[in-house]
Amino acid sequence: MTDTNIFPQLEIPHTIAAGPGPGNTDERVLARFAGAGLADHMHPDVLRGMVECKHMLREVMGTDNTYTFGVAGTGWSGLDTMFSAVMPGDKVVMFVNGTFSGIDGLTVRMKAATAEELAENSMDPTAASVTIVNVPHGQSVTGEIVEKALAEHKPKWAAMAHWETGSGRINDIQGFSDACEKHGAMGLVDAVSSLGVEDFRINDYPGIHGWASCPQKGICCLPLTYAPVSFTDTYIETLKATGTRTFVHHPILEARHWGILNGEDASVGTYHRTHSAYAVAAFHEALRITLQQTIARRAQDYAFHEGALRAAVTAMGCDVTSNMTSLIVLNLPADMAGREMELVQHCRAQNFGIWPTLSEPVQVRIGILNLLNQAAINDIVSRFGQAMRDLGAEFDQAQVDAALNTHYTQAVAAE
Repeated sequence: MTDTNIFPQLEIPHTIAAGPGPGNTDERVLARFAGAGLADHMHPDVLRGMVECKHMLREVMGTDNTYTFGVAGTGWSGLDTMFSAVMPGDKVVMFVNGTFSGIDGLTVRMKAATAEELAENSMDPTAASVTIVNVPHGQSVTGEIVEKALAEHKPKWAAMAHWETGSGRINDIQGFSDACEKHGAMGLVDAVSSLGVEDFRINDYPGIHGWASCPQKGICCLPLTYAPVSFTDTYIETLKATGTRTFVHHPILEARHWGILNGEDASVGTYHRTHSAYAVAAFHEALRITLQQTIARRAQDYAFHEGALRAAVTAMGCDVTSNMTSLIVLNLPADMAGREMELVQHCRAQNFGIWPTLSEPVQVRIGILNLLNQAAINDIVSRFGQAMRDLGAEFDQAQVDAALNTHYTQAVAAE
């Protein structure tokens, strides 16, 4: 090999991650990641950090579920672990109202499909035992929708996203849990976008037996660290009875490495996969920050700053259709309709990372993950407004400034 075959050193510029996620990793988390010693993955301090993460995660998630731990990888790793309990032929009702609950639905269909059904279409199987309840883009899954479907189908499992990032909609978690309890279904919830952002405790929803989230959104850690999961004893006993067709994402085997054996915290974990000392240190610090800030305070901050961003983009003539607090999903003014992708790419070219929706209709998504201060919101508004003007939009900047100033001035006055 000659020098001409060697690419130059990779330099990745700093980007404002103002999309649905990954979010902006806290500098303290990055410091712990870079500062961790090069340690064997079974080093006592690594294992101690995992035990401490396990206990902090239970507090963050608001649960006494012993089977609460982190799955190495992205949010999809946690979701795959949770859905691993779904076996071929299992009766499942899946509620879909956006891109990511749609992918959850595909996961469920793959897990529940029989060998014959997979053979017919392995990449997109039609599993006879799975009912997909589609709710239109931009609408939330309500308790009434869940109640009706579970009453009709009487499934073993019911699954839903708590916050659907694809369309920015919050789904009715209380109604979902109540319907699962009433009809004897075991609820499974994708909490990728809500954990660490909304103030809730998973123990308050007894109809839900499996929860899966991700590291890089509400927890504000690195994308490739640990995806939080939590399972009730009922889920674990069901899994023991049926088994599962995975080794890597087997909830019981994963839990053993975190020192959870036979439903109890053990003094020593057993090997399941090679964990990273760097990832453990980063995840540990992210959980410490979350508990120091408190979930309640963080939820208040998200709601407050989302209100400022919403007011500003509305003053630019945009129509906000979302109700999440970490993400704005909007339609551009009528004279810019159809230019959503052009606008997003223009912003990204300036290291301002906003996103389009990934399913129809195409909308614009602007997120505020770990950007919970007035300066950050002002910067996002300024960059977004300039990008719109670059593409020919016209709006009264004084009205935008007034919307922001009013929002933050009123908050100072209230204090």
